[in-house]
Amino acid sequence: MDVQIDWLAFVQVFFAALIAAVAVVGSYALGLRMLVRAGRAPVVAPAEFTDAITVMTDKQRAKAEKAAAKAAKRSPLTDAQKRLAFAVACAAFGFCALAVLSGLLLIVIGH
Repeated sequence: MDVQIDWLAFVQVFFAALIAAVAVVGSYALGLRMLVRAGRAPVVAPAEFTDAITVMTDKQRAKAEKAAAKAAKRSPLTDAQKRLAFAVACAAFGFCALAVLSGLLLIVIGH
């Protein structure tokens, strides 16, 4: 039994995966950055984990929300610029979701 590896196909798959990973992570990072620029910093309440991570207290959570609201107030952007940043954030998150879903469909349907 002779096993042969198609190295060119291996390199193509490697670079396709690398480009897809950079595109997904980059679009998600751009979406978060534009969301913050739009004055809508995501403040997420921490989940309760036993012995896994330190959980924020209600006081710490309120302080983080207050800091996010203060940062949103002092933004030098106009309302139109904030709306544009939010639209770009939504588009970036949409692209990220579309890339992930198309990758899943490629695996499930079109292998």
